[in-house]
Amino acid sequence: MTTGGATGGTVHQRGELRIHLGAAPGVGKTYAMLCEARRRAERGTDVVVGLVETHGRARTAELLAGLESVPRRPTRFGGELDVAAVLARRPEVVLVDELAHTNAAGSGNAKRWQDIDELLAAGIDVLSTVNVQHLESLNDVVERITGVRQRETVPDEFVRRADQIELVDITPEALRRRMAHGNVYAAEKVDAALANYFQVGNLIALRELALLWVADEVDTALQRHRAEKHISETWETRERVVVALTGGPESETVLRRATRIAKRAGQADLLAVHVLRGDGLAGAPVGATNALRRLADDVGASFHTVVGDSGAGGVTDALLEFARGVNATQLVLGTSRRSRLARVFDEGIGARVIRESGSIDVHMVTHASAGASALRLPRLHSAIPLDRRVLGWVLAVLGPAAATLLGASLDEIVGLSTDVVLFFLATIVVALVGGLGPALLAALLGGLLLNFFLTPPLYSLTISEPENAITVVAMLIVAVLVALVVDRAARRGEQAARARTEAALLASFARTVLTRADPLPRLLQKVREAFGLRCVALLEHEDGEWRRVATSGPPECGRPEDADVDVPVEPGLHLIGTGRSLPAHDRRLLETVGGQALLALRSQRAGEEALRAQRRAEINETRGALLSAVGHDLRTPLTSIKAAVGSLRDPLLRLSGTDRAELLETVEESADRLTGLVDNLLDSSRLASGAVEPLLERVGYDEVAARALLGVPDAARVRLEIPGDLPAVTADAGLLERVVANLVDNALRHGGGAPVVLRASAHEGRAELRVVDSGPGVPKKRREKLFAPFQRLGDRRATGGAGLGLSVARGLTEVMSGTLTAEDTPGGGLTLVVSLPVAPPPTLRGPADGGGLVVGSPPREEVVRAGSDDRAGSPDDPPRVRP
Repeated sequence: MTTGGATGGTVHQRGELRIHLGAAPGVGKTYAMLCEARRRAERGTDVVVGLVETHGRARTAELLAGLESVPRRPTRFGGELDVAAVLARRPEVVLVDELAHTNAAGSGNAKRWQDIDELLAAGIDVLSTVNVQHLESLNDVVERITGVRQRETVPDEFVRRADQIELVDITPEALRRRMAHGNVYAAEKVDAALANYFQVGNLIALRELALLWVADEVDTALQRHRAEKHISETWETRERVVVALTGGPESETVLRRATRIAKRAGQADLLAVHVLRGDGLAGAPVGATNALRRLADDVGASFHTVVGDSGAGGVTDALLEFARGVNATQLVLGTSRRSRLARVFDEGIGARVIRESGSIDVHMVTHASAGASALRLPRLHSAIPLDRRVLGWVLAVLGPAAATLLGASLDEIVGLSTDVVLFFLATIVVALVGGLGPALLAALLGGLLLNFFLTPPLYSLTISEPENAITVVAMLIVAVLVALVVDRAARRGEQAARARTEAALLASFARTVLTRADPLPRLLQKVREAFGLRCVALLEHEDGEWRRVATSGPPECGRPEDADVDVPVEPGLHLIGTGRSLPAHDRRLLETVGGQALLALRSQRAGEEALRAQRRAEINETRGALLSAVGHDLRTPLTSIKAAVGSLRDPLLRLSGTDRAELLETVEESADRLTGLVDNLLDSSRLASGAVEPLLERVGYDEVAARALLGVPDAARVRLEIPGDLPAVTADAGLLERVVANLVDNALRHGGGAPVVLRASAHEGRAELRVVDSGPGVPKKRREKLFAPFQRLGDRRATGGAGLGLSVARGLTEVMSGTLTAEDTPGGGLTLVVSLPVAPPPTLRGPADGGGLVVGSPPREEVVRAGSDDRAGSPDDPPRVRP
């Protein structure tokens, strides 16, 4: 189980996993696992039992007896697999029953399959068991069949990675007899089990699920083996029918016929494939692919699209390559729609498929459109630009004529062989410039002119010498060969240019996805511009309807079948476009873009979900802090008020005047605390909703600080050091007063009993007010938390507030275009700094206005509107001057 490393260390090979899979409890999985364990033990293998459940079954217990067992790790509900003990014992093989089991709380892993994975990683082979209803992919199917939801599941991928999967099978009738004999459940549970979960119909369905799942895994293993061994010929281990669809009118008939063939072959797999031409020619009509996909879904076939190289055999090669790749046994095609005369020039895809199919059976399905089309010669597509082809046609006429004139004028100097070389030269030049068509014209015209004007008998088309005929044929052959080479070179250049363009586009799309915060709209806009489409949209299918996830351009269509271009990104998600249909090479590029759009969509949704999760966490944190802080801070003053009022109202208590005054003072102080708490809560709510609108005016720090201290308890400990010549700031006097009062109150409560100093200074257009304390201070990393709502940095004393003071202060300061920060006090402590813009200088009123100094609005400390104090007032009352 181990191999020595190059440095002398030991590297463990991963252990092998063998799973015994059953359709239902009682089929004999554990029994089969124990039989396998005994066989290995008899061969000398070191086998131990990690965990096996007998469920009271006598025959299972008999097999378990005699095998070494690792003690279980004790839990509240029995015992769990002790992974550490197994690793310490280090056997060759360990038995671990019930793969999908959920471990008890406190275990190292949440699931037993994770324990097994840990043992495999240590190089220990594992034998285990699992029922088909515990497979994650089949969990919902089993629930619909049996009506029972399985809570414990195991990922299919983990089971698929097993080195061996053994199906433990038994007929439903035999399982029910086994249960009736009491070999599975206790007698009192048998009747209920047989009447519910273990009904014959349920067991048949579960058995089929197990058989099909194992068959799929066997087929996957076979495909992997064929790929590793590079086996291309068909192995008829399983019937698999491939139907080729063109998108033409015969496609529906061919697909339905293929469906019947698949059913008659014993419910064989049916795969529908549509081959796109690599040059973008002869594609399916717009919207036909979507109709084919819907029809394939209706008949239970999987739909695939492959791309064939350009050329006569490209589609045939792509189709046969796909069929061999999926190990198809039968191939269904429709007969050609072309006429007999057209098939003389090109035998067609069907004939080539039959000739090259090898061991794959080919079915040719007749239909109403067979042979109905008119003569259509092979279409020649040249990659040479139009201007060069036009020049080629001109040279095809002028070149042979020039060669004729030159040969005739030099008749006495040069011979016929030189004339032939001139005509060959003209033909090659035309082929290099214009391609195949002009080259053929030049060769034919040159041959005729050479024979008529320069070859005896002159001025006659009669070919008297065989070599003259050979010359004409050679010219034609040279023309064709050179033209084909030129055309192929032009095609390669065109493909290279197209590849460079596609690479640049993909790089641009990738940059959009990776570098933009909201990439999806911009990506669709780039796609619309790059492909010349009128509208590009990403559609998602939800609740039976198509919904636009994102769009660029006018929203012209809302369904894939109505679009000119439709690229399925994943099931239920399509990238569509309108404005024009795209050739095959552009469709391939758009499929790649679809993957990038999916990545952008997932990134966008992940960001949105993360933001929602963050908001939910913040709301929950705020709610918890609010309940904790406000609940305590409301209860304390209310308790004080209730106790004081109760004492005052108690007729049995004889209170002196001093006692009554003290109790009344307690009521007043507690009511003030409640008022401050409610004010902070209201201010915090208004700030969160953006409902605070400041009345900005010229305000002096000294005046605001003096008023703020009037309502602060223990204000005698506060010292003002604000210069009288300090410039005024632009602020709301009432809001700034609240800010200063909150900051001073915080400094007094947390300053350790030391005096608090208010200092102010101005610098570069801003005036700063500092609230300085000499208390314990706050570490730099935690200073920003000071301004979070309900944050008291661990302080939960009864004298502490709700943690809203500094949060409200910062919010009010920012509303006035200011900042509130925290910094160290020299010598120890914390300094809170309020920074506000300096107010512009007052304007002077001109003589026409009566002269004098005018400030934008009357000072707040001098004029208070009626209704702002304790008594009610009318809006028409005159201003009152504060004494």
